[in-house]
Amino acid sequence: MSLSFDPAAVIMPPVHFIGGERVAAADGITLHRPSDGVAFASCPVADAGIVDRAVGAARMALATSGWGRVRPRERVDALHRWADLIAAEAMTLARLEAVASTRPVAELIRVDIPITVEQIRFFAEFADKEGGDLAPTAADSVGMIATEPYGVIGAITPWNFPISMAAWKLGPALAAGNAVVLKPSEMTPFATLFMAELSVRAGLPAGLINVVLGDGRTTGAAITSHPDIAKISFTGSTGAGAAIMENVARTGIKPMTLELGGKSPQLVFADADLALAAGAIARSILANAGQVCVAGSRLIVEATVADELIGLITKHMAAIRPGPTWDEATGYAPIVSARQLGRIKSIVDATLAQGAQCRFGGECLDRPGYFYAPTLIDGVDANSRAVAEEIFGPVLTVQTFREEEEALALADHPTYGLCAGLYTRDLSRALRLSGRLEAGTVWINRYGRSRDHILPTGGYKQSGLGKDLGREAYLANRRSKSVLIAI
Repeated sequence: MSLSFDPAAVIMPPVHFIGGERVAAADGITLHRPSDGVAFASCPVADAGIVDRAVGAARMALATSGWGRVRPRERVDALHRWADLIAAEAMTLARLEAVASTRPVAELIRVDIPITVEQIRFFAEFADKEGGDLAPTAADSVGMIATEPYGVIGAITPWNFPISMAAWKLGPALAAGNAVVLKPSEMTPFATLFMAELSVRAGLPAGLINVVLGDGRTTGAAITSHPDIAKISFTGSTGAGAAIMENVARTGIKPMTLELGGKSPQLVFADADLALAAGAIARSILANAGQVCVAGSRLIVEATVADELIGLITKHMAAIRPGPTWDEATGYAPIVSARQLGRIKSIVDATLAQGAQCRFGGECLDRPGYFYAPTLIDGVDANSRAVAEEIFGPVLTVQTFREEEEALALADHPTYGLCAGLYTRDLSRALRLSGRLEAGTVWINRYGRSRDHILPTGGYKQSGLGKDLGREAYLANRRSKSVLIAI
């Protein structure tokens, strides 16, 4: 069966989802399809009153269902039923997301939705397997470290992987016994709305998941400042993360998890398998047209093999198949908006004006929609805009080194420390350098998360606070309490 479809046939009503019901809303932000630039829908903007209504529904759901107090296996079973429905409705979800986002329908069916289902199942199983601890105390007392849900979690997700990012937030929060008020990106909200509707069909208490649509300035600020939201979980840009921290500090202290931007280096030594490295590096910058926080956008390669590696990478770049996201043959994504396309172009142009050389690409593609050619730039340094700034586009910079210490110095970014890649056949070097790279995740002779849900993700420096995924994400959605009993 063909996965291709007519985007005009996909209906996207401008609604919120609160208390288990669609809530009608006025038109708001006009949305354009990234694949062809056509206006196709409107995203409403929830104000503080709508957010307060969603928080009230979440609190009511917790109180009436006892979700955080039920036998933990009940939460496990309910979340598995939800995952079953997401898998069964994969085509509907894929169409909703493909029209609005940069994700080709074939990749959604093959990658994003199966990973989303896996993530929900993964976190569900923590509910009845993670508990508190007994603490060593005097013989006349018993010390316990208990954990309990926070209550209502406020979650804000980005536009680049809407379905799987929603699972990152909802899976651990719900498994841990919380309710959630979630704001998806105003550019890609519709698949997340449908996921929430599926949760009620699966038997999760109505109001446990509430989805409010809107922008960061109005809706996001109302979520982060709401006094009855106990914790914030955000994935997005470093600038937006800083604004959230400021708003939380100004309106009331609460814990937060922030997974923010990156400018990740990929170090390739002369002894590496160059064909393997080229494939991994190309995939890391071509996936979703580079619109990935962990994109390996800075290639740092030993000088003696630089030209050979660049040649291999550009062959991958030349083989892309751009097209609309609703065509199953599409293998290369559009840029999310005209504004983002313009930003990518301005950074590349400024970098070239600073004296860098473009070895491949460096231009917008001449086709409908917002497409930018895969681009490789060398002759850059730390002051080049394409090296200093997170581009969020398919742009790879190249720097060369001759000694190991020089490679480490080039890899160390003053702002970001999200991820790093390292390619070498020398096991001692791999282990030694993995401990010295300033990054929250280091991949060796590969690049990307794949389906390793057990490994947490999160950055150093301004790439974030706390962790998503892994056991750490579940524990981050529960707070600890010390109990001392006299006996």
